[in-house]
Amino acid sequence: MGIAGPRSAIEWLVSAAADPEGCRFEWERNPLGVALLPAGRLWDILILSGELGYPTLDVLTRLTGRPGPVLADFGDSRLGFFVPPGTAGRWLGTGVRAIGRGTWIVVPYPGRPTGGVRWLIPPDGTGHLTDPVVLELAMHEAAAQLAGE
Repeated sequence: MGIAGPRSAIEWLVSAAADPEGCRFEWERNPLGVALLPAGRLWDILILSGELGYPTLDVLTRLTGRPGPVLADFGDSRLGFFVPPGTAGRWLGTGVRAIGRGTWIVVPYPGRPTGGVRWLIPPDGTGHLTDPVVLELAMHEAAAQLAGE
């Protein structure tokens, strides 16, 4: 799966909004470079602490080559992994916050620096997401590595 580019990533992200054109218009003019987008339509998000999230991302990258989009919050204290819609309603793992239908997420404009949330793995515009089963396996491996340190 090739990388489609920033423009198609923006198109994909705003397609989650009720009014994609209005969302893009406001987002491109927002001095903070962020938009509030609904979860649960095109993606859910699993949020891990930075302590577990970074090692999980390392394992996930080794397993998959390129995971789906991943956000880091201000200070890198939390990482958000984009997973298929419906995952949040089925997620049973402890220590993980699941964001799905009925919730919103602050999303930075791809390729534009912001003062807070940022892309660790930006969307590629294809809709590629992280498989939650593979994410869970990566979390277990990362937790075992952390426990062994």
